[in-house]
Amino acid sequence: MSTLSAAAVTPGGASVELGLDTFGDVTVDVDGTPLPPGRVLRNVVEEAVLAEEVGLDFFGVGEHHRDDFAVSAPEVVLGAIAARTERIRLGSAVTVLSSDDPVRVFERFATVAGLSGGRAEVIVGRGSFTESFPLFGHDLEDYERLFDEKLALFAQLATGRPVTWSGTVRAPLTDQRVHPALEAAPLPTWVGVGGSQHSVVRTAQYGLPMMLAIIGGNPLAFAPFVELYRRALSHFERPPAPVGAHLPGHVAATDELARERYWPHYAAMHARIGGERGWGPMTPAQFEAAAGPDGALMVGAPETVAAKIARVVAGLGLSRFDLKVSSGTLPHEHLLDTIELYGKEVAPRVRALLGDAGR
Repeated sequence: MSTLSAAAVTPGGASVELGLDTFGDVTVDVDGTPLPPGRVLRNVVEEAVLAEEVGLDFFGVGEHHRDDFAVSAPEVVLGAIAARTERIRLGSAVTVLSSDDPVRVFERFATVAGLSGGRAEVIVGRGSFTESFPLFGHDLEDYERLFDEKLALFAQLATGRPVTWSGTVRAPLTDQRVHPALEAAPLPTWVGVGGSQHSVVRTAQYGLPMMLAIIGGNPLAFAPFVELYRRALSHFERPPAPVGAHLPGHVAATDELARERYWPHYAAMHARIGGERGWGPMTPAQFEAAAGPDGALMVGAPETVAAKIARVVAGLGLSRFDLKVSSGTLPHEHLLDTIELYGKEVAPRVRALLGDAGR
């Protein structure tokens, strides 16, 4: 197993961690045959094992409740990964806290923490899909209230101390201990933010790290949100906290091969989700712009992707960068190629670029 660390150094001298995210998209094999969800889940475990072998810092698993994604219970998948790995940290990307019970979320992640020897962390958010709300009996009109109250509760739970809390979304708790107890408290907890100023300030209010979900546009356009977050931390008299970003991408031997592999699967995924949300289909020209130097898609050869990652990390002052490798039906074999190149070739280039920038 490789001992290569994916940590890089930002121009300010702080280290940045390099991780991977997957939503467990239901994929096809290299011949185009759709895979059953169970096979996809087993493939996700293998992808995490490889991520550790090539020295990456974090592996995140998303939560969805629809037929194009295989993972509806990320903590179960993370438990399986914990049994196959020793070093890499494991978490969600994201946990849809609004439609779940914060106590159960804590219990499940505390269990993953125990199984993994303290390597578990959670990224909580409202999620960009809403299928879980009617599935679990929630009204979308309560979207904001559900997350506000549940985040307030989870911020207490994550400390590992007894909790006293009351609200409108669940029964109150009085000096309640929740089990299993953490071997090392607190449970690392990030808040996923999609670009709302209210979400940024709310995250800072609790002093929790912020993970930016960047799926389009120029990533550096998120710099004002990072600045707002840091001002809000100071306003609430909270200590400095990490900022991370999650961006989609694909790495192959050449820019041309990466685009050729990624485009049809990304376009089909975009068309399906866009059809549900009223977006128009993505054109090849739009894809090329998104994969270009100023776009949000980290697609290309190792040197191309490393340059884009280093630019985003330095420009936003990130503590962690997570590459979302799953993309619609993109085959598992191509995901493995991306993970290997990301760990073995992209990560060292990012370190060198950021180190040079620092000097």
